[in-house]
Amino acid sequence: MNKPLQHIADAINGRGLSGSRSLLHDFTLEKELEIAQSLQTSLDPTRLIELFSKEVAALIPHQGVRYRNDDLDVLVKLGTQARHSCSYKLNLGDEPLGKLTFRRNRKFTDAEIATLEHMLCTLLYPLRNALLYQDALQLAQKDPLTGICNRAALDETLQRELSHAQRRETGCALLILDIDHFKDVNDRYGHIVGDCAIRAIAGMVAACKRDGDLLFRYGGEEFVVLMRDADLEGAVLLAERIRGHIERNPCICSGADLHMTVSIGVSILQPHDSPVSLFARADQSLYRAKRDGRNRICVAEDCYQ
Repeated sequence: MNKPLQHIADAINGRGLSGSRSLLHDFTLEKELEIAQSLQTSLDPTRLIELFSKEVAALIPHQGVRYRNDDLDVLVKLGTQARHSCSYKLNLGDEPLGKLTFRRNRKFTDAEIATLEHMLCTLLYPLRNALLYQDALQLAQKDPLTGICNRAALDETLQRELSHAQRRETGCALLILDIDHFKDVNDRYGHIVGDCAIRAIAGMVAACKRDGDLLFRYGGEEFVVLMRDADLEGAVLLAERIRGHIERNPCICSGADLHMTVSIGVSILQPHDSPVSLFARADQSLYRAKRDGRNRICVAEDCYQ
């Protein structure tokens, strides 16, 4: 570069819009390629916004950045709130990429806005690629029938959540639910009604769980709830809320009036647990609940009905 970044920043702050335009011509292709190469190092939207904010800060100091993409439920908040803001709806052709906002305590000048808009061009393609990648990941981890997370997502999430809980020494619980006598539903009414019943159960469980709890379809008629910051009392309370809600609320599927129940196995995180051991104890408890009459909760050696 012909000038250090700080000299360019100082010059921008001291000039009007026309001065900024000449400086933009001095903003060399080498620097633009440097920014673009930096943004090519990640397919994580959060990391991209962090990198871009850092690059922008060399020319346009700011105290906070907020990025939101509602379509993919991506929200990135960096830094702090401030009095003044500068916002952009990002698009690549007709493709919306989200909204990006910069904040600071003093007003952005016209010259700074012109510079920022120029630099935003380097963000668009890397951000689009990252969003496409995240969308593909989300689709790969979604159960197509219910729309909730699938077994692949559970395998990945369980390791992360257990490591976090053990590191922070916080509680964690796992619930495995199985629809009782579900084969009878498929045999009597067919798989279309059976699929409707599975969707209905998923919706009931989602309505009962806490906001921070994670719901997965493990396979067939089995579901898993991973509870963060939970002890035995809280896990049994949620399990009973789910069991009772499903028992009390029949599902109407294609004219069939289905009165369904679920059996639930519960395990609580122990100090030396692995994902396999935590899951295995809940699975064993589930089979005990099924064996002992169904429509009940089993945890450790105790059964609740």
